[in-house]
Amino acid sequence: MVEDPVDIVERAEVASQCVKDLNLPMPALLDKMDDKVNQAYKGWPDRIFLVGIDGKLAYAGGRGPFYFSPDTLESSIKEVLGQGQNKK
Repeated sequence: MVEDPVDIVERAEVASQCVKDLNLPMPALLDKMDDKVNQAYKGWPDRIFLVGIDGKLAYAGGRGPFYFSPDTLESSIKEVLGQGQNKK
């Protein structure tokens, strides 16, 4: 269990430890202390979002874990990756 960080430095330390412990193979972004990103996406209880290379939302799963479509997520990932390859 982790206590809520009281400042951005503590938040970054907790996030870094989570990335390390979970061995995440992708970049992780840190929300500011005002939690604007968390509030905008409202990921509770579970939610999956895919942000495209252009910074726009490419997929938004329903509140879950039961209300999202793995097939739609997969096709969205393929589309985003395809767009990224065409831009190179």
